[in-house]
Amino acid sequence: MIKYIPELTDIVLEEIPDRVSLAVEITNCQGNCPGCHSPFLKRDMGEELTPEAIDEMISSNFGVDCFLFLGEGADPDALREAALHVKTSHPGIELALYSGRENVEDWISGLFDYVKVGPYRAECGPLNERSTNQRLYHHGEDITSRFWRKNR
Repeated sequence: MIKYIPELTDIVLEEIPDRVSLAVEITNCQGNCPGCHSPFLKRDMGEELTPEAIDEMISSNFGVDCFLFLGEGADPDALREAALHVKTSHPGIELALYSGRENVEDWISGLFDYVKVGPYRAECGPLNERSTNQRLYHHGEDITSRFWRKNR
């Protein structure tokens, strides 16, 4: 089972370039990033992310063209099923995953249109810093530099 926090679900414009993303905070995070900005997401809490919940979120948020999983949770099979539901039931919606891991399995890279990897490291900075250790991939192509300001 994969869980999320409905109250934290929001539309975001800066997480995925050129996309209006529905960002869904996934709980039961297995990461251990020092300085984590949301340590409460490590707890097993929230509501189950069911196909019905996904359908309701998408239908209630006109203009969304990307479904962003902020985290993976602890159940890879449930993550895959949720992602496949979006892909098959909402073909105009792209899929994105923010993972704090260094690498993800091939099935994740093949299923998600966007995959962010790398734990946050304060000394490296966030994705919009050239020194970041994190990377955002779009169908395998590193597009991290799209976050960097031209004057830096």
